[in-house]
Amino acid sequence: MSIGIGINVKNSREAGELYREAFGLELGYHMLNKDGSYFHSEWMKNGEELLSVVEEKEGGPVHKGNYVQLGFCFETREELEFAFNLLKAGGVVDMAPCELPWSPCGANVTDRFGIHWYLTLPQHYPSADFTPPDC
Repeated sequence: MSIGIGINVKNSREAGELYREAFGLELGYHMLNKDGSYFHSEWMKNGEELLSVVEEKEGGPVHKGNYVQLGFCFETREELEFAFNLLKAGGVVDMAPCELPWSPCGANVTDRFGIHWYLTLPQHYPSADFTPPDC
């Protein structure tokens, strides 16, 4: 069993390009609507599908709220900060990259498409006397 991530946004081509650059993805199988937006798109990392981006339908149901946050674990702080800087452009920084009790670096950002991201490095457990900084 696996869980798929589907992102429905306006300006799906622009969103797909942002996620491609931020996460080092490649566009796999895809199908376009008549207006050039994505009817379906599969975005791959190391040969496996990471997420799908599709165009939000006009007049479709609108759901308000931040019920879901997507997480992405990077190998290096440089990769994390690169993605963070791309995602924050036109978006909202909820927490700038900083040390957390369970990760040497984590960040929260909502991109310009309204998608909430949690970016992190591989997790660890801190010493018992760890006090998190104000972030």
